[in-house]
Amino acid sequence: MNQRQPMVLAWTVACLFPAVAYAGDTMATDTGTTAWMLTSTALVLLMVPGLAMFYGGLVRTKNVLGTMMHSFAAMAIIGVLWVVCGYALCFGDGILGGVVGWRGDYFLLKGIDESMIKGVPEYVLAMFQGKFAIITPALISGALAERVFFRGYCLFILLWFLLIYCPLCHWVWAADGWLFNLGAGGVIDLAGGLVIHVSAGVSALVVALFLGKRIGYPEKTMQPNNLVMTMMGAGLLWVGWFGFNAGSTAQSGLDTARALTMTQVSAASGALTWMAIEAFLFKKATSLGFASGVLAGLVVITPAAGVVQPVGALILGACSSVVCYLALKAKNRFGYDDSLDCFGIHGVGSGFGVICLSFFIRKSWMQAAAVSVGTGGWSAIDQLQVQLTGMGATIAWAAAGTILICLVVEKTIGFRIDADAEVMGIDYTLHGEHGYGLINS
Repeated sequence: MNQRQPMVLAWTVACLFPAVAYAGDTMATDTGTTAWMLTSTALVLLMVPGLAMFYGGLVRTKNVLGTMMHSFAAMAIIGVLWVVCGYALCFGDGILGGVVGWRGDYFLLKGIDESMIKGVPEYVLAMFQGKFAIITPALISGALAERVFFRGYCLFILLWFLLIYCPLCHWVWAADGWLFNLGAGGVIDLAGGLVIHVSAGVSALVVALFLGKRIGYPEKTMQPNNLVMTMMGAGLLWVGWFGFNAGSTAQSGLDTARALTMTQVSAASGALTWMAIEAFLFKKATSLGFASGVLAGLVVITPAAGVVQPVGALILGACSSVVCYLALKAKNRFGYDDSLDCFGIHGVGSGFGVICLSFFIRKSWMQAAAVSVGTGGWSAIDQLQVQLTGMGATIAWAAAGTILICLVVEKTIGFRIDADAEVMGIDYTLHGEHGYGLINS
């Protein structure tokens, strides 16, 4: 597609740029783009403490520190793995039939010390993508909150990153990834609708089913310990998401402005819709509902922010809130214990966006796609088929891999804590601390 500029890292804008790798040439630094990518990297990392606050406020007092540790531990574990081998596995040349990538000079980032990509130091691009790798397994922690060994969780995210995240990332964002090259323009996934949210959401559902319910759920009411902290966490996620989506353009120009604008529009639309749902049904709007609406709007636009226009963002954000609200109601009906609704928000909302963006793509993108195929044009239905293929592959890989990982963790070092420890709370039993200096509640 002629409108898309080739980049060395295909993750830049899988929905806007062609599947052509760019050589790591040395050139003058583009200070504007570099500054924006540095800022975006920091914004995405800020989302991890934001997620820790969001999740930490939703659990009971006796589990607040342990739950927040799940997010912070990912910063350490995945942060090291990314440098050692993650970058090479995600963005190296395809091996094992294209299942995953590998490049020797990406091992320990030893070959990019002087590398520049389109005027941006490759270190910056590598660190930006590394933050995505960190937050993805941390999202899954919402499904297993309050009932797992910390050691089991650490082994789980280590294996999940290597066996699930890295292959999916390579398929969707690497220049030779099969989903990146599918159809006229590849699977559209600007900032991780499939790679991050659908994969984490599906894995969260599998983990929740594997572990079983928390003791007392759903008969016993499990009140959040601090909704103020949850609201602050939601605010940090909203702010950080501008780096998440707009930074994924890997430039500082029109596409960046488009992605940032659609992110804001969809988040606001999602929040407003959820408030309206609660006002209509319950005659009051809750803070947790507002935060849930914000997330519903953000996750749905994550894959689509580079190709839709404001009207599409408004519709997607509103519809995502409705769909996610219904998904949370369905959870109560089916009775599974996805503690903090990772599947119901991230998996369902972003999955909805991955599919339905096909009907809101701007005309210029579709026209360029039609030119690229040469015959017969390119329609929304054509792109929908590509998106559905990506969705099916992501769900199958994440579900099967997560089952295997859960079995390995449980049979080796143990995954779910015993009943006495669960009743006492993971803060004290696993970490020897109390989040607020209080006794269990």
